[in-house]
Amino acid sequence: MSESKAEAILQEALVWDNHACMPLRPHDHSFLPQLERLRSMGFDAVTLNIGFGTQSLKEHLAMLDSFHSWLAQHPDRYLVAYTVSDIDRARQEHKLAVLFDIEGMALLDDGDIEPISELRQRGVGWMLVAYNRNNAAGGGCMDSDSGLTAHGQRILREMERVGMIPCCSHSGHRTARDLMAAAEGPVIFSHSNASAVHDHLRNIPDELIRACAVTGGVVGVNGIGEFLGDGTDYAALLLRHIDHIVQLVGPRHVGLALDYCFDRQELVDYLLAKPELFPNMSDIESAVRMAPPEVLPELVEGMQGLGYDEPAIHSVLGGNWRRVAAQVWKPAAIPA
Repeated sequence: MSESKAEAILQEALVWDNHACMPLRPHDHSFLPQLERLRSMGFDAVTLNIGFGTQSLKEHLAMLDSFHSWLAQHPDRYLVAYTVSDIDRARQEHKLAVLFDIEGMALLDDGDIEPISELRQRGVGWMLVAYNRNNAAGGGCMDSDSGLTAHGQRILREMERVGMIPCCSHSGHRTARDLMAAAEGPVIFSHSNASAVHDHLRNIPDELIRACAVTGGVVGVNGIGEFLGDGTDYAALLLRHIDHIVQLVGPRHVGLALDYCFDRQELVDYLLAKPELFPNMSDIESAVRMAPPEVLPELVEGMQGLGYDEPAIHSVLGGNWRRVAAQVWKPAAIPA
C-alpha cells in the first residue's frame, strides 16, 4: 500500500491505543511530553495506566491527580475523555483524547467498592481483575487460579452500574471464564496476545478469545516482545496475533493496546525488584523489547497487504474500542 493510502486511512479512522504506561511517579511529568509521539503518528486516543498489582487506592488517586494536573496545563493538545463524545470532540479539535485504566482490583481488597464510582467519574475507562497474582477479587494468570470471588462479583456489578468496562488481561483463565459468564455486557482483554501464535502464560487461548467475542468484547493486541514472539519486526509480529484473532472471530473483536512503557528503566527496575510477579519471564531484554507507537503506519500497510478492507482496518485501529465504550460508558460519568 502506498504511503499516501496509509496516511489517508489514519486520517479517516479513529486510532486508539487502549493501554500505555507512563512512569507511576506522582508529579514527575518528565515523560508526558512524549505523548506527542502518539499524536504525531496519528493516534486519536490513548488510555494511560494509573496503577497495577498491589498498589493502594491512595497511590492510584495520586497518579490520577498528577496526570489531570499536567493535562490541564496543555488544553490546546490534550483532552481528558469521559465519554465517546469527548473522544469524537478531541478528534474534531485535533487533540489527543486521554483516559485511564487500572490493572487489578487489589486496590479494593479491603472490601470497600465505593471508590469505583469516583474512579469512573475521573476518567478510568476499564479495570482488570488480577495482575498476574491472586487478589481478593479473583485469580491471576501466574498463580493458582480459584476463580472470580463473591467480592469480585460485587465489584463487577458496581462497575456495570457506573459504566466501567471489565477486563480479563493478566487474570487467570478460570477467573476470566467466570467473569465473562457473570457479565451483563461486553468484556475485554485489554492487552492480551494469542497463545496459539506464541505460547506464554500471559497470552490467551482460542477458547477465551471466542468467549470474549460472544460478550461483544475486544482483545487488544500488545507490543511486548515477551508476548509477541522472537524478533524485532514489530509490525509483522503484531500482525500475526491480529490476523489470528481476525480469522478466529472476525475484525470486530480485535484492537490495539501496545502496552508501551515510555520509561524503559522504570520497567527494568520493577522487573528486577518483583521477580515473583513474572515467574515465566525468559529474560529482561525480551521483557522490555516493545513495539513503539511509530510502528503504526507499517501496521496499517500490513493489514492492507493481508487483504483487509477499509472498514475492517478502521475497526481494528479504534472502532471496536469505541463500540464497546459507547455501550458501557454512561453519561452519569461526566464530571459536574
